[in-house]
Amino acid sequence: MSRRRFLLAAAAIGGGLAVGFRAAPAEAAATAAPAAAATNPFAAYLRIAPDNTVTVLSAHMDMGQGIYHGTATLVAEELGAAWEQMRAEGGWGNPKLYGNLAWGGTMQGTGGSSGTFSSFDRYRQAGAAARMMLVAAAAKAWSVPAAEIKVDKGVVSHASGRKASFGDLAAAAAAMPVPADVTLKASDAWTLIGNETLPRIDSREKSTGRQTFTIDVKLPGLLTAVMIHPPVFGAKVKSFDAAKAKAIKGVVDVVAIHRGVAVVADTMWSALKGREAVTVVWDETGAETRSTAEIMASYRELAAKPGATVAENRGDVDGAFAGAAKVIEARYEFPYLAHAALEPLNAVARRNADGTIEIWGGHQMPDLYQMIAAKVADTTPDKIVLHVMKTGGGFGRRAVFDADVVAEAVAVGRAIGWKAPVKVQWTREDDMRGGRYRPAYVHALKAGLDKDGRIVAWSNRIVGQSIMKGTAFEAMVTNGVDPTSVEGSAHLPYAMPNRRVELTTTDVGVPVLWWRAVGSTHTAYAVETFLDELAAAAGRDPVEFRLDMLQGSPRHAAVLKMAAEKAGWGAPLPAGRFRGVAVAESFGTVVAQVAELTVGKAGAIKVERVVCAVDCGTAVNPDMIRAQIEGGIGFGLGAILKSKLTLDKGRVVEGNFDGYEVLRIEDMPKVEVHILASNAKPTGVGEPGVPPIGPAVANAYAKATGKRIRALPFAQSLNT
Repeated sequence: MSRRRFLLAAAAIGGGLAVGFRAAPAEAAATAAPAAAATNPFAAYLRIAPDNTVTVLSAHMDMGQGIYHGTATLVAEELGAAWEQMRAEGGWGNPKLYGNLAWGGTMQGTGGSSGTFSSFDRYRQAGAAARMMLVAAAAKAWSVPAAEIKVDKGVVSHASGRKASFGDLAAAAAAMPVPADVTLKASDAWTLIGNETLPRIDSREKSTGRQTFTIDVKLPGLLTAVMIHPPVFGAKVKSFDAAKAKAIKGVVDVVAIHRGVAVVADTMWSALKGREAVTVVWDETGAETRSTAEIMASYRELAAKPGATVAENRGDVDGAFAGAAKVIEARYEFPYLAHAALEPLNAVARRNADGTIEIWGGHQMPDLYQMIAAKVADTTPDKIVLHVMKTGGGFGRRAVFDADVVAEAVAVGRAIGWKAPVKVQWTREDDMRGGRYRPAYVHALKAGLDKDGRIVAWSNRIVGQSIMKGTAFEAMVTNGVDPTSVEGSAHLPYAMPNRRVELTTTDVGVPVLWWRAVGSTHTAYAVETFLDELAAAAGRDPVEFRLDMLQGSPRHAAVLKMAAEKAGWGAPLPAGRFRGVAVAESFGTVVAQVAELTVGKAGAIKVERVVCAVDCGTAVNPDMIRAQIEGGIGFGLGAILKSKLTLDKGRVVEGNFDGYEVLRIEDMPKVEVHILASNAKPTGVGEPGVPPIGPAVANAYAKATGKRIRALPFAQSLNT
């Protein structure tokens, strides 16, 4: 990390030591100065308490991806702590302290598989600074040179036999000068980073049920509110009758807010019973009332025409098609997908006597939520205090542009005069039907092969909604191209001399959002299944076909070779078992997967084994990397085999897991994850396991049956 961007700061907190960073202008001097913000314990990246515990405050929320574990590892490595003394919790909403460095450092947020990348330097620096201050305190107390002092497994010691714990020295260390520069360990000296057997820091809390999520938050006098949202997207409340609802025991109030009608009660059950008794008349003028079939039919028509914008245009594509020995075309269709996180959306809001408003929730975008909450409350952002909670999954759903459930909690609190703190709790059906889906897409692909079976022309027309258009992130849309619509399809690693990627962005009233691995969830499937079809047309082995085009992309070639080797590519398989392969890059990480499956007599697909190779730079926590890749494979596999969200005259049909199917435990294949050794800076792993699994399975299915699945999910294509 550049010291021009962040300055180390320290403070004494409760008899201990807190170390963090304070924001600094580019022209700031290179000497550290105490930050006023560091007098607040939440302003630190780590705290050393008199009881010898070391608590790391994560800049990123943890929704199961393990970033608390990762940041604790980084701090402990440089601090010289014993793993047993480490603790971790979330920092609060404060972009000046916790800005995401992968996003330029000005916005706080968790997403894009950026947590470890953003944390790698600054948390190691914080740990190293704390170590140097502990050493300085010991050197002063013992009247010995600092260079003679060692720190190992939580003990500060000297050859004379003197020793002390971190807790013993914490208060004195807080009075030491903050080091202007810190020295980090060489990678060959690491004992925790890269450790294969490090116990996960939050396993005990989760396995014993002591982990607190937003759904568990309890405050004195807390009321619960449930929402009545519009039945179709874009509808607004015209009028409502709450007389019967207010007569139900426990119902406190029924109020209209900007997002619908809220029923407020002393318990969740009373709120739900009250909701059943409310009658709402909706104004559906301008609402989205089309069915999925109509939307997809319009997409197919658009995909048959030149795209409205060009995302990539290289070489002479039309000329290359004219001279090709063989031209192959295919169309791929992808449905809307819900995030379906285990913990439905929720938020708790309370206004304090000093005018501050505290909000508890799974805030993937804290500073954005802070601004929106302030606007809803008619106050200033500095009055909004966000408690970033651990959450039961997110997959992008908690990084929403309008702060939906957070804004609802503030609006309901304000509507009832802040008489009590309020928890807005969505049900599973609210969550499933509440919008913000992975957009539906159609890809129309076309490729030309020469007489030797090489790709000489490539065209991809993509049709679908923009995630960023009309949001705070619209500035990222360049020349009409939303990067999330085309990532994984434009600027491919494969050597293709003539290629064109076109995009037509549609205007549909269904709210959409990033979904785990975002654009690569559809682009990788379209690209990698089509490549397999081209390899078959050329009479080439799918792995060799790809490797021939990856000579200029060594990372992609390396993971593909490793996955193929570990899977025994080319070796005979048991009768009835078939292999498929795919490789994809997302968020700076390259992943190759080989899937093995069987097909039953009734056509049922069973994915038996997935072998995966990953290049994610330095492997901070190898076991966490494997866990995330395994989870991504399960998430992606459920999506391509079973999941779809449909509209009937604008109304979402699926409301729970009986209709919106996800992968079940008996469907999960055996997964092997192999991590390429690397000294490069870490890249993300929370999402990159998702994109390759779909095409790898589809390619294995094509090998087994000769059929190409071009409309997802598989269940839909196999039943039509």
